[in-house]
Amino acid sequence: MKNLAPLLLLTSAILASILAGCMVGPNYHRPVVQTPTVYRDLKEDPQAQSQAASFADLLWWKVFQDPQLQELIHTALKENYDLQLATERITAARAQVTITRSNLFPQVQGNGNFSGGKDPSTQSKFNILGLTADAAFQLDLFGRLRRATQAARAQLLATEDAKQTVTLTLVSDVASDYFQLLDLDLQLQITHDTVKTQEESVKLTQLRLDRGVATKLDVLQAQQVLDTANAAIPDLERQIGQEEDAISILLGHYPESVRRGRPLVEQPLPPEVPPGMPSSLLERRPDIRQVEQDLIAANAEMGVARAAFFPLISLTGSGGGAFGRSSLFSRLMSSQTGIWSYGGQVSQPIFTGGALRGNLRLAESQHRQELIAYRQVIQLAFRDVSDALIDYQKLHQVRVAQETTVKDLQDTVSTSLVRYRGGITTYLEVLDGQRSLFNAELALAQARGNEYQSLVQLYKALGGGWQ
Repeated sequence: MKNLAPLLLLTSAILASILAGCMVGPNYHRPVVQTPTVYRDLKEDPQAQSQAASFADLLWWKVFQDPQLQELIHTALKENYDLQLATERITAARAQVTITRSNLFPQVQGNGNFSGGKDPSTQSKFNILGLTADAAFQLDLFGRLRRATQAARAQLLATEDAKQTVTLTLVSDVASDYFQLLDLDLQLQITHDTVKTQEESVKLTQLRLDRGVATKLDVLQAQQVLDTANAAIPDLERQIGQEEDAISILLGHYPESVRRGRPLVEQPLPPEVPPGMPSSLLERRPDIRQVEQDLIAANAEMGVARAAFFPLISLTGSGGGAFGRSSLFSRLMSSQTGIWSYGGQVSQPIFTGGALRGNLRLAESQHRQELIAYRQVIQLAFRDVSDALIDYQKLHQVRVAQETTVKDLQDTVSTSLVRYRGGITTYLEVLDGQRSLFNAELALAQARGNEYQSLVQLYKALGGGWQ
């Protein structure tokens, strides 16, 4: 056993020198990808182009200021199952790095055995204890093990980036569903208000009929708007229930009701949403970073495949001893024997039927695939930002225009009612105005909801929400 220590020290010294040795296969360099210098929707806005700060740099609780929404997001980040799975995948990836990296170090194994019995020729009893230790170490002269470790580390980083992507998506999904829920609440409120208004209108028209100043047709026309509003209520309640179920699942809960905070019309909108410099998008979006880590891992796997063509050199050593005790005479006698050995082994592939070349071609193809995926995800990221900028700008304009439409229709309905009560016009004019106002108010509620959801999507497209 004592003679094994020098061997282990020698092995450790060799390990330190080998770690500084050469590695076959290409070293990773980030691919040059031509990206736009400005987002297409800001080409005519020099001030926006020059802003280095990005809307996505804000922490999510500064973007979504509704306290109830913040509570929902906090709950989702603690209890959502997708995020828990992503966290466990990181734990598994860390374990895989440890497993892969362990091959860089000597592998030492101890063995022990015990036996006893009686010698029939001498009638003496004996006990023998054997202790041995074996050590083996692969010389990583060509970097196969180090490249494999590089690949495992890159996969770990990719898994961490994947978790950030899940976090980003979770935050945006909770916010988007919450604003959709507030949108449906507003539509339901508008519908209930319309029902109350139309019930009064039907009563008034019936009273005018009883007094002979209206017709049965006027009553039926007033009833039509009331019936339309009543029919819309169950469908809106259905959508609200399903939206609450969707939010509950994101929170990691069984379907349940969801508490609201501020109504949709009181939700704040940021005064400006600068997208920042396009070049920063590559660092800010975790999905791009994840794909790059996959590319790094594929690059390292090419080194592993190329190193398989070279000799595999291993050092081995063993040592131990046997300890015995016998009762040959009237007294106990003991003895011990020590052994040790060392050696080396070299193996070189000679003929593998094309397996090594096939494995190298496979690794190179996978690297090219990851390179294509890296360029593609960058392209799609810029499309996401462009689409989100268009949505936010245009949906804001839609909401402003729809507010004007609602105000004009409110004035129109008020004027029509005055004209109808004065006997100047028929109830059909009032009916048309009320129908148009009801639809316009619903459209305005939807426009508000769409504007808030486009804000969420812009924040997500720029890579905000996971910090």
